[in-house]
Amino acid sequence: MKLLLVSQNFSPELTGIGKYSGEMAQAWVDRGHEVFVVCAPEHYPAWRLADADRGLAWRVQRPRPGLTVLRCPLWVPATPSALRRLLYQASFALTSLPALLTLALRHRPDVVMAVVPATFVAPGTWLAARLVGARAWLHVQDLELDAAFGLGFFRSAWLRTGLLALERQMLRRFDHVSTISRRMMRALACKGVDLGRSSLVPNWVDLEALAPDEAGAAAMRSRLGIGARQVVMLFSGTMNRKQGLGVVVETARRLQDRADIVFVLCGQGEMRPVLEREAAGLPNLRFLDLQPAALLPALLTMADVHLLPQLRGAADLVMPSKLGGMLASGRVVLAAAEADSEIAATIRPCGLCVEPESADAFTAAVLRLADDTALRLSLGTQSRRVAEAGLGARAVLDRLDSALRAEAGLSAGPG
Repeated sequence: MKLLLVSQNFSPELTGIGKYSGEMAQAWVDRGHEVFVVCAPEHYPAWRLADADRGLAWRVQRPRPGLTVLRCPLWVPATPSALRRLLYQASFALTSLPALLTLALRHRPDVVMAVVPATFVAPGTWLAARLVGARAWLHVQDLELDAAFGLGFFRSAWLRTGLLALERQMLRRFDHVSTISRRMMRALACKGVDLGRSSLVPNWVDLEALAPDEAGAAAMRSRLGIGARQVVMLFSGTMNRKQGLGVVVETARRLQDRADIVFVLCGQGEMRPVLEREAAGLPNLRFLDLQPAALLPALLTMADVHLLPQLRGAADLVMPSKLGGMLASGRVVLAAAEADSEIAATIRPCGLCVEPESADAFTAAVLRLADDTALRLSLGTQSRRVAEAGLGARAVLDRLDSALRAEAGLSAGPG
């Protein structure tokens, strides 16, 4: 089977959509398919292009047999405000369209899939599929328009009405729409996506690669000057607005006299400079740059508690991609999400969930977990079980492969 994937973010990006799109393409090649990818150069979460990727240039890469990657130029804002994000996505939609159409007409894929965000690539993806008689598949990683308006990034009523109407029309045109959570599937159904042509494809985790690494965690603690008896509260991922990381800084400020509790914020993103200014002088909070993939098991195992804050209203519009790795590490998760959200439902068997944007509730939960070792260990064991029960990469990607074959009208077996 021939597959054409359009994903603005792609490998070697280590976080978010780029990570999952890259792993998905690799899995398709492993299963015998011929894969073509249209994407941008690496730029996330640092929001910065390498010098070699600046300018108006398209690059073709063939990292392994069966995989062709066409990287298209785009404009990357230094400070990604709401309006600049729209322009950023629009720039990729514009430069990727000729590449997408050329690959489709030349190679005649069986399925053309777009990963959103960015929503602006959806019309071109649908057009490319129709031109060559392929099936058009949309994979929704988050409901970015709902999130943008729900979190107040845009406030214009007419803009909301217009964009959501266009989104509904586009969603209804795709042959198949998949997404990463059941709540998001229901939201898509409300936008007119028939459940018969939708499917659940949760963000998976490599259970073998992300098995707990106690020795690596001890070594990392030593390098960072963190004592074996100190309790590490870790956030690892992209530091953007919807994460609501200010509550972590405020909690660290309230607990700065507790020398046994250490907060670690690991990653890059638009909010990191702001958070660093807010946390200046706090002895119990430190920042780390994004770690290489090889050190990820050690980093995640180093945590005694994984922190998953969210702004109010974000929990069912975006399902954090980092959650699978947290669970696989065998550590307890402390989340901030509404009680009726899917994040809360996922966390309840293996962690604590408090109301978003409440420093009082977050601080109380941190103290409860820091002071109760038995509770941390018990919930951490359950975290690993939750990951093993439904998020294993092989099982999720096998189901996706079967669905793609069925959509293309092909039988099971090598592509």
